[in-house]
Amino acid sequence: MLELIRERYEKKTILLLGFGREGQSTYVLLRRIFPHKLLTIADLNNGVRENPLIQHDDYLHFITGTGYLEQIAAYDVIFRSPGIPIWKLMASVDEVDGNPSAKHLNGLISREKVTSQTELFLECYSKQVIGITGTKGKSTTSCLIYHILKTAGRDVLLVGNIGNPAFHFIDLITPETTVVFELSSHQLEFLKLSPHIAVLLNLYEEHLDAYESYEAYQLAKFNITKYQHPDDYFIFNSDDPHVQRLAEPFLMNRRRYPFSMKNHPSPGGFIHDGFVCFEDEMGVVPVWKIHQDRYLRGEHNLKNIMAAVNVAMICGIDPEMIEDGIATFKGLEHRLEYVGEFGEIHFYNDSIATIPEACMEAIKAVPNVDTLIAGGFDRGIDYSSLAEFLILSSVRNFILVGAAGKRIIEHLSTVGHEGKKVFFINRFDDFKSIAFRETRAGCACLLSPAAASYDEFKNFEERGKRFRELVSSEVVK
Repeated sequence: MLELIRERYEKKTILLLGFGREGQSTYVLLRRIFPHKLLTIADLNNGVRENPLIQHDDYLHFITGTGYLEQIAAYDVIFRSPGIPIWKLMASVDEVDGNPSAKHLNGLISREKVTSQTELFLECYSKQVIGITGTKGKSTTSCLIYHILKTAGRDVLLVGNIGNPAFHFIDLITPETTVVFELSSHQLEFLKLSPHIAVLLNLYEEHLDAYESYEAYQLAKFNITKYQHPDDYFIFNSDDPHVQRLAEPFLMNRRRYPFSMKNHPSPGGFIHDGFVCFEDEMGVVPVWKIHQDRYLRGEHNLKNIMAAVNVAMICGIDPEMIEDGIATFKGLEHRLEYVGEFGEIHFYNDSIATIPEACMEAIKAVPNVDTLIAGGFDRGIDYSSLAEFLILSSVRNFILVGAAGKRIIEHLSTVGHEGKKVFFINRFDDFKSIAFRETRAGCACLLSPAAASYDEFKNFEERGKRFRELVSSEVVK
């Protein structure tokens, strides 16, 4: 990879668009290859200039603040961080050019100018990569696959959207290394390459603030398989109608291994006689018994397990090792995480649940939910189905926060919420006194927001940590 970057970009002007975790790792690698090359960092945050990582670098130029996108068309190469939606990049050039039409923009910022860590990494290592995406479950599934392969003694790395920039790990990759790569829609959006093994878990409404439409978001996700070759593997949830619809035209051009809780795909994964089974040209193998103790609760996690089983079997892992990997995998923070029992109430942190479907699955998975804490930043998601589900559920108390919380209340009022208690709070921290007062002893209080966190918090992790701090501190009297 180092030689590829050196040859391709030695005589190019380079812009790092975004200087978060991935942008910083891109900088480190580029500076390693080009110690004296002028690099430009463009970021909305003026504070990136003070980052300790770059304090002694005399070969840097900065474009920061609200106009940070205005000069990007002048550069030969744009290393785009995944947190910057492409429509923002295009709109800014449109404003600078003074033309209200967006039709000409592809000429100003051509596809060839924009690259990313993900694209370069796949160009070099795609045959060693297992890529996982989906609206929900991709972190859990990626970590489970990594854990199973590690348990089986494989040389394996976990990179990507999970918080591990791929460029951090290039010195650890050998021809025998398998790379488990969690991929977000933003990382996939521009790709013209796909991983050797691609996993598509599901497609729900999310990130609608970053795409022109729900269809555009789905198509970005689908790049995980779009450019696969006939000897590549595509593992997908055939029970998801959006996934099945998009997959249909491509199923003849790669090795397909769907998984289903309803049907028996062949080849693929399915449920039979209480087992998650896998079938390929060698026959049917019962891999994992469903009704045994596991850390991963809920039907949605059963689907994640099925996807991981497909991957592990394709990788040649012995079923006993797969079973050991599933049994010893304890899940992730902020994903149906049991915080503890305080004041005779069981508290669960599911801060990762940023869409209605995830919230509904959490309520199904957690026993005896009496109080739900939901809401946050409003991204225009449809909450009507969630309201209908909540009214029919056994949850008695709804503590709703932020703009999304107000919209959920509106939907609850439309369907009628007799027999339920609805509380609106302006600040997340205000949930505590209500939760301790209203939740019945022996029951559960669940944080599963069905909304993004960035009205009050930097991310869902910060929100989840705050929840844990508040419920585990001195019990409200």
